[in-house]
Amino acid sequence: MTQPQQSAVSAVEERLAELGLTLPEVVAPVAAYVPAVVSGDYVYTSGQLPMVNGELAAKGKVGNVSSSVSAEQAKELAATCAINALAAVKSVIGDLDRVTRIVKVVGFVASETDFTGQPAVINGASELLGKVFGEAGAHARSAVGVAVLPLDSPVEVELIAEFS
Repeated sequence: MTQPQQSAVSAVEERLAELGLTLPEVVAPVAAYVPAVVSGDYVYTSGQLPMVNGELAAKGKVGNVSSSVSAEQAKELAATCAINALAAVKSVIGDLDRVTRIVKVVGFVASETDFTGQPAVINGASELLGKVFGEAGAHARSAVGVAVLPLDSPVEVELIAEFS
């Protein structure tokens, strides 16, 4: 396994701070898995929920008018998932400045049956990664609507990052 390497000051974490964000502690798994795995020059994260201070930030389905979670709120939650995924990446490589590219993002949206705005919701994660990594944050992506997610979460995001 690749040993995490830590630099004194992370430029990625400085960019997060400029955006008013801080990297949280790695979210503890809710089942039998690990938050991230290194294989070769890639980190694969497990699906990350919008956990804040150990609590799910919102619950329910995303939909149009009468849903418990609006599409705009879900977009913000997707960004939270991406931050949690970055924390998982850091936990196995030690320094986010080692990330050379975000390769792939997969986002899941617990959707009402008539909701088709999953791509706009997962833009929350994609846009955040672009702001943090610039060109290296441009990635392939899937945005999938599902009936339900763990803990009744409205969104879940996983990613694959390349590092050196």
